[in-house]
Amino acid sequence: MEHSAEYLESFFVYAESPKGEVKKLKKGEEAPEGWRRFRLGNFASPHPRPNLTYEYKGYKPPKNGWKVSLEKMIELDKQGRLYFPPSKEGRIQTKSYLDEVAEGKAVPDLWTGMMTLQSQSPEKLGYDTQKPEALLERILKASSNENDLVLDCFVGSGTTAAVAETLNRRWIACDLGRFAIHTTRKRLLSIDNVRPFVVQNLGKYERQQWQKTEFGEQAEARDQNYRRFILDLYKARPIMGYTWLHAVKGGRMVHVGAVDSPVSVGDVTNIVTEFKRAIGTGKDAPATNGVDVLGWDFAFELNEVAKQQAAQANINVRFLRIPREVLDKKAVEQGDIRFFELAALSVDVKISRSARNDKTVTLTLTDFVIPPDDVPQDVQRAIKHWSQWIDYWAVDWDNKGDTFHNEWQTYRTRKNNELQKQVAHAYDAPGEYTIVVKVIDILGNDTTKTMRVKVG
Repeated sequence: MEHSAEYLESFFVYAESPKGEVKKLKKGEEAPEGWRRFRLGNFASPHPRPNLTYEYKGYKPPKNGWKVSLEKMIELDKQGRLYFPPSKEGRIQTKSYLDEVAEGKAVPDLWTGMMTLQSQSPEKLGYDTQKPEALLERILKASSNENDLVLDCFVGSGTTAAVAETLNRRWIACDLGRFAIHTTRKRLLSIDNVRPFVVQNLGKYERQQWQKTEFGEQAEARDQNYRRFILDLYKARPIMGYTWLHAVKGGRMVHVGAVDSPVSVGDVTNIVTEFKRAIGTGKDAPATNGVDVLGWDFAFELNEVAKQQAAQANINVRFLRIPREVLDKKAVEQGDIRFFELAALSVDVKISRSARNDKTVTLTLTDFVIPPDDVPQDVQRAIKHWSQWIDYWAVDWDNKGDTFHNEWQTYRTRKNNELQKQVAHAYDAPGEYTIVVKVIDILGNDTTKTMRVKVG
């Protein structure tokens, strides 16, 4: 039985000439005639081994030492079983030749040679628990068929989802960590012809359980206790007699959003209406024209549309995210809770007016502002232009008021760190369309802006 192309490309990516010359093969590239294909193996000890920590031919040992003694190292070297990278900063590795692998041999229960990623691997994303794609490819091919549904409840760096996508499997990927979701999403976008996918925040179930456990079963008392807890962390003074205004801080009124639903434009309308009625009504009446709205999640268009709506009523509204750390008792006890204002995005929209292109819309990012309190000092000093805050951005050209659809995206890569800031789209038919632009910043936060356009 011959080895498949996938097997060759996944494991035997180097070739060696009879004279000992080594060449790294590109994907799909055949080895020159007479050359032997081989793969590299991890040669580092999994546990600290002081007696195996020695330098060999100028190459320094791994942190835990080599797997073998110096005598064995010399023997393997004489047999031509060692790979020496061009740079002395690299790591010696073992060589396993393809022509020595028994063809047609069943895969054993113990899988070796693919369990760790080498530091120079192009797959490496800097995620501590990342697994090699070759491992997940073997698992998915052995346990599923094309169009089957694959579930990974702890997706980490996204290896399962990425491999499932390339193998034409449907997939669902979950993780509690924001960095994991950010890493996975960007990894998927780097796949050629990736199918549209949706990122959904289902954290409200965790928050609902937390609210019930911490503040009781009775709805009214539970909601009041929850608000007081959040206001105490925000260092605001609770007030009574209002429905949408819950506290005062520094002369500004404060609203606390619900655990299980995002703050919407309709909520802001009610806040503004009650604020205007409360002016001049007593000791807890508004002392300034400011309102702070605290929320776990916010509707797509809220940051832009609601601010404009409030400004027309001469009210200054700030939107601040309730951090997930409030669910962590240790973080609360240590006082590590900070509320961050939502970022602001500016987008220029132009519609082509020529006879041929009157259905073409061009979007240009013109500014992106992150509140400085949200950013570590060393990161702030490294930013020289507003576009450096953006890791990637995406566009839903015809949003129907449902989930955001990634219909176009651009992102930074290791090879190209420049960010594309303009994109054009031609609509098939004239009409009014809702465009949603989503920016993901370097901290993994989402900022969206909604625009209505009429073309044709």
